Amino acid sequence: MAGLRRIAAGAEPAPPVLVTGLPRSGTSWTGRMLVAGGELVYVNEPLNPLPRPGRSPGVLDADVTHRFQYIHAGDDEVWLRAFRDTTTLRYRFAAELRRNRAPYDLARMVRYGTAFTFGRLTGRRALLDDPFALLSAGWFAERLGCRVIVLVRDPVAFAGSWKRLGWTVDFRELLDQPALLRDHPRIAELRPLVDCRDHLVRNTALWRVAAAVAADLAARHPQILLVRYEDLAADPVAGFRRLYGWAGLTWSARAERRVRRACTASGSSRAGFAWHGLSRTAYRPMDSRRAPAEARGRLSPQEARRVMELASS
Repeated sequence: MAGLRRIAAGAEPAPPVLVTGLPRSGTSWTGRMLVAGGELVYVNEPLNPLPRPGRSPGVLDADVTHRFQYIHAGDDEVWLRAFRDTTTLRYRFAAELRRNRAPYDLARMVRYGTAFTFGRLTGRRALLDDPFALLSAGWFAERLGCRVIVLVRDPVAFAGSWKRLGWTVDFRELLDQPALLRDHPRIAELRPLVDCRDHLVRNTALWRVAAAVAADLAARHPQILLVRYEDLAADPVAGFRRLYGWAGLTWSARAERRVRRACTASGSSRAGFAWHGLSRTAYRPMDSRRAPAEARGRLSPQEARRVMELASS
């Protein structure tokens, strides 16, 4: 095992990995495929402000107050300590028990506590799958040394996926964070849409601003890699082989076998959005090559044209 070899050699620990991008951009799928090689411990959405999968101080011992919580160097006193525990796989059992004691929470504690402890003892690295970390990706790269993979999805497919699920974001969650507006001024473009009731307009505006911020972050941080979801889905074996190399992971026969099996599952990906397991990840096996076309088909031709116009404005 690569982790054990690093420990035996006394080498510097390899960096943690962060997979991010707007929700429904393929972060869970990408994270699960990177974990398939056996060198990472999967950590699902520590910055999710909602309980299950979020609000788990055993995983992240800090209070998340906003969706897309913005973390920057001025926040180091709180966030650096908390995320160093997470990325070094140190589970905080006492903190978890002080907040969460329901049967589901206890089962989740056992799962994560065991995974963290085993992963730390065997030299594995943490993989954070967290779409809510997107706007803070620069901090994760600079302060934690993460190798950051940012998934960017086609705007029509993204808008179609959110429409099917009835999702949107209250833009006040972003606009109420002064440091976010200071460091990423394009967020201010969302202010006129705070009371807009057209979800297609709102969600496409979020996509447009997030894509611009992601491109800027990647241009400034060599540890941040932008990946088009559609490119990865079209040729997952070649795409994940590249990501394994970029993240410093071993592309083994085991990893290739698992990626092939998970990304060429028979049947349609129209089966719907579903949570899986105690980590509450939305990943499920699929034929990834069919997924992009199916996602675009969730909007009418008129809606798709509108999204493209809004995305490029």
